[in-house]
Amino acid sequence: MAIPVEEAIAALSTFSLEDEQPDVQGLAILLSTERCATNSPLEFGDVAAYRLSLGEDTKAINQLNALIHEGREMASLLYTYRSCVKALPQLPDSMKHNQADLYLETYQVLDLEMSRLREIQRWQASAASKLAADMQRFSRPERLMNGPTITHFWSMLKLLDVLVQLDHLKNAKASIPNDFSWYKRTFTQVSVQWQDTDSMREELDDLQIFLSTRWAILLNLHAEMFRTNTVEDILQVLIVFCVESLELDFALLFPERHMLLRVLPVLVVLATSSEKESESLYKRVKFNRLINIFKSDPVIPAFPDLHLSPAAIMKELLMYFQSFSSQTRLLTLPGPHEIPPRELQDYQRHYLIVNHIGTIRAEHDDFSIRFVSALNQIVVLKSTDGADTEWSREVKGNMYDLVVEGCQLLSRWTGRIWEQCAWKFSRPCKEPAAVGAHQSSTTFFDYEKVVRWNYTADERKTLLELVGYIKSIGLMMEHCDTLVADALWETIHAEVQDFVQDRLDTMLRTTFRKKKDLSRLLSDMRTLSADWMANTSKAEPELHSSHQENEETKQSAFYPRPVAPTAAQVHCLQFLICELVSGGNLRKPGGLFGNSGSGISVEDLKQLETFFYKLRFFLHIIDYKATICTLTDLGFLWFREFYLESSRVIQFPIDCSLPWMLVDHVIESQDAGLFESILMPFDIYNDSAQHALTVLKQRFLYDEIEAEVDLCFDQLVNKLHEIIFSHYKSFAASVLLDQSFLSACDDAYNCSTKPMRFNKIFKLRRIKVLGRTINLRSLITQRMNRLFRENIDFLFDHFESQDICAVVELQKLLDVLKLTHQFLCQDLELDSFTMMLNEIQENLSLVSFSSRLSSQIWAEMQNDFLPNFILCNTTQRFIRSAKGPCQAHEKETVPSGKPYLYCGSQDLNLAYQNLTSLYSEFFGIPHMFAIAQLLGPRSVPWIVRALLDHISSKITTIVPRITGLQEALPKSIGLLSFDGGVAGCQKFIHEQLTWGAKSELKIEVLHGLKEIGSALYWLSLLDTVLRQNDTTQFMQTATWLGLLPAANGQVKQFDTGVSPIVSLFKGITSSIMANPSCLNPSSFLIMSKQAEAADLLYKSKLSTGSVLEYTLAFISAALDRHYSKWSATPKTGFIDITTTKDFYRIFSGLQFEYLEETTLDASRRHEFLGDSVAWAGCTIIYLLGQQQHFELFDYSYQFLNVAEVESPTFVQPPFSDQAKINNYSQKGYENLLEAMKKSRRLNNHVFCILRARCPLEDKAACAIKQSGAPLHRVKFLNTVSAFETLPQKDT
Repeated sequence: MAIPVEEAIAALSTFSLEDEQPDVQGLAILLSTERCATNSPLEFGDVAAYRLSLGEDTKAINQLNALIHEGREMASLLYTYRSCVKALPQLPDSMKHNQADLYLETYQVLDLEMSRLREIQRWQASAASKLAADMQRFSRPERLMNGPTITHFWSMLKLLDVLVQLDHLKNAKASIPNDFSWYKRTFTQVSVQWQDTDSMREELDDLQIFLSTRWAILLNLHAEMFRTNTVEDILQVLIVFCVESLELDFALLFPERHMLLRVLPVLVVLATSSEKESESLYKRVKFNRLINIFKSDPVIPAFPDLHLSPAAIMKELLMYFQSFSSQTRLLTLPGPHEIPPRELQDYQRHYLIVNHIGTIRAEHDDFSIRFVSALNQIVVLKSTDGADTEWSREVKGNMYDLVVEGCQLLSRWTGRIWEQCAWKFSRPCKEPAAVGAHQSSTTFFDYEKVVRWNYTADERKTLLELVGYIKSIGLMMEHCDTLVADALWETIHAEVQDFVQDRLDTMLRTTFRKKKDLSRLLSDMRTLSADWMANTSKAEPELHSSHQENEETKQSAFYPRPVAPTAAQVHCLQFLICELVSGGNLRKPGGLFGNSGSGISVEDLKQLETFFYKLRFFLHIIDYKATICTLTDLGFLWFREFYLESSRVIQFPIDCSLPWMLVDHVIESQDAGLFESILMPFDIYNDSAQHALTVLKQRFLYDEIEAEVDLCFDQLVNKLHEIIFSHYKSFAASVLLDQSFLSACDDAYNCSTKPMRFNKIFKLRRIKVLGRTINLRSLITQRMNRLFRENIDFLFDHFESQDICAVVELQKLLDVLKLTHQFLCQDLELDSFTMMLNEIQENLSLVSFSSRLSSQIWAEMQNDFLPNFILCNTTQRFIRSAKGPCQAHEKETVPSGKPYLYCGSQDLNLAYQNLTSLYSEFFGIPHMFAIAQLLGPRSVPWIVRALLDHISSKITTIVPRITGLQEALPKSIGLLSFDGGVAGCQKFIHEQLTWGAKSELKIEVLHGLKEIGSALYWLSLLDTVLRQNDTTQFMQTATWLGLLPAANGQVKQFDTGVSPIVSLFKGITSSIMANPSCLNPSSFLIMSKQAEAADLLYKSKLSTGSVLEYTLAFISAALDRHYSKWSATPKTGFIDITTTKDFYRIFSGLQFEYLEETTLDASRRHEFLGDSVAWAGCTIIYLLGQQQHFELFDYSYQFLNVAEVESPTFVQPPFSDQAKINNYSQKGYENLLEAMKKSRRLNNHVFCILRARCPLEDKAACAIKQSGAPLHRVKFLNTVSAFETLPQKDT
């Protein structure tokens, strides 16, 4: 069934074609051959229909306009001319025989370029002749034709401006005479074989004279002007017109103003060829008016990188016009390089935008508010049926006034940029202050002096801000083109009709009633522009005869018609007003509207003047889009053809490009207020590319712009994503920074992050650059994903170059990176952080339990931590042994990275460095928390298993060493006697421990026990951390799982047997499914099933075991293989006191000698083996069932028992001849006894822990679950203990 059209249209109207992309680019976003929606007619073909005898004038205007168009193409050709000689090949000496062929090829290449120069030569001669003839036609005393009109004046001035620009370009381009000299040389070589070359040589000589003569075009124009009769009158009229237009500055846009400033000094020179002529000129134009104009604008923009100076032009033309030497006041005007320091400051304030940015900012804000308000009124007006006519006209008139004001603002702002650039080019930087910081060489391009080093940071900021204002206002006005078009045209129509039908009607009945000639002009004005169809108050016959009526009539009312006058009508109206005011004689003193002899009242003259200048702006408003495109075109900021030639380089680096300098300034300054304008400079590239293709018509310029844009945009994206990443990482680091640490810092403010907004940049999906659409959001996302991976990899490299103590730093930096990822994911679609982390760790496989980090931690433990770190049981920390590494381990140097790879900024990096340095000298609980968090439940079992295998391997390794020590013991070892006292006991122990020849075995056994003890204690720390994590998780989930505390520390569940989370979701699902309005209950059923799955998952984690218990069970199983060697069964069935060589005997002797050595050498105290040996020895003794044997027969314990019985005051030993005993006699036994007491306390502490965690009557091995939590599941038989053979009390 077909859908009705009305319904389809209504459905389509519900779709929104707008997105959230902000407008951060200007108007010139697409490259097109036709930038304008409208084009003003240039031929004035309908002028003849008005029968004003303007045929000759119109014909001359069309001829001048055609010459202007051709001349601008010639100027574009000259401006973009580049030397061909640089590209010509040079033959080596071995190929000199091909010299003739090379000359011929060179001639053919250069002849094409010289033909274009000959065309310019011929065109300028034709243009000068036609312009001179046109001026002479209107300089005759008798008036044979109407004219020249105001439009004719503008055409004359524009053509004269083109000729001046061509002459200036010819003088400035040094490559042209250079190429011509090569061309002439090759012509001499190749023309030897030609016949009849005289005409070619004459033409070549003429071209040489034309190119080598400065101001040849202007001299030719002067000769043509004064060939037959003088043209001083028309020149003076043009000067007066220029002066009045510049002083009034009402209807001028910046291109017109700059054109008048360029031609005025040339007109003054041409018009003062004699003293008589100069006197007549100064009678019409006061001398001070010219002086003020020239002094107010000492530098005039001519081309993007070329400027003109009125003073320089007049001084240079003096040698060609000797009569001008009498104009001393004009000749004494200073050039740009001659301005005295006192006046220089005033010019700096005038030309530099930084001195006007406050006013510009206020103008921008005020205009934006008023323009948007007027747009809203237009929208309301269009949506209102039957709106009041007066209110409608007021709203549309207000809109027209704002459009005019906006065009004037854009013209004034863009003109300021032109003038500032011209001022910078005229005042290059002599000695760049920043050159030493950027490059070591003192040589740099001239272009760098005028651009790169000539703009301060404030000037770059204000220039970028002004570019943003121009582009934003232009874009705002362009977007409402279709919305305001009717309002603008209706307002123009109303202005014209109000003037010609009402005000002229009043003038006809009052001022011009008895002046037939003037009345005829007013009637002609009404005839050619009055829209009688729009009149609603009078009948047509009455309207045609209204100027003859004597009685007053009321003003006419008009229908709102969007019918604007044509360019021909505006042209004719301007002509008639000039005829009315000046009587057709513009040569009268006083100017156009300053002529008091016309007989027109001041009030009527003021109305005519106002309407005359409004007519001038009507054409700009009618051609709305073309005007805005012209006023917002900033492509001139890129072009540098003159400096490319003077510097003799193909192209400058992007650091010298002004658009990139603005982008780079935003990046380097990181000004939060400028980041939203960071893409505005790329509109300059759009404008320059458009200008290169449509105006200059040079493809190679576009290719250069495109190459630079590709490089700059890539640099922008690269730097922009680093800035964004640095900002978010700094913010994340400041959030995670310890507040207590900040409160203790004096400069805590340096650790805060200033707010910056990147939301608009993140929304940019369609950036228009050189006609291409770029998804900036996608590019930033791609770069961010890559940068996160690079950052994770860098952090791992940084950790791998340090010891295991740096794991806390790694964990904190990864936490900062993860939080940064969370912040960025609020605006960008980034890859999962866990996925990226697993990817860098090479841990993506489902069957892989190892990872890069776990492998590195295990390698560090095996190569550095276990051999070189010692345990301090009191502080529960491992520290590096002060005696140096027992095992050398080479590591890579710490990689250096940018600040954003750490914490984002230097201050935050320093803060985190100071914070993590507190954990860099030890390994303890904080490090274990970091390892448990980093490895996760997937890799923790792997590292546990690796450590257990290492313990088993170490036990196997020390078995033969202990056997060697057992063999060195005497056959009978008795108990210490109380008779000899402490000294006797010490001597007796030394006699029994005859391990002097077995010192290496003893050291190896001690180091083996140290590593076993360190690994065991490391696993106990891990068990503590995992239990704490499990407890935290249990506290968070117990309520939802329905778990309650029971007796004996057990946990029981609710009587219902269903956890609260399951019952909650089941109840919600049942209620929703019972509701008939619920159309899709499947999602709630899924949530209910997920709640049941979560209940099972979390309950399964409650019955977790202990890593330490599993470790002890594993060690017990490993010791079972060596039980016969380390714990022999007594042959008699009774405890063996004297002949046993069990492990506890070996450990007892090792412990006594170790304590004795550390007492003798205080520097070795607790710095060689630490407490790890006690942990390993006591654990093995306990698991072998030898604890009570050890406590009964340990040398240290017996020694302490003897010391307790003996008197506190020790008697000097009788065998003082031995050095060791002498040492004891001097220092006493206090240190040794204190060390033994500490050792006994440590042993008791270890045994207590072992009895609590691994009772011998229920000794079991544990399996490690994937989550890292141990679980009892495998039972091992208890090792046969010697304690079972001890006699019981009841026997």
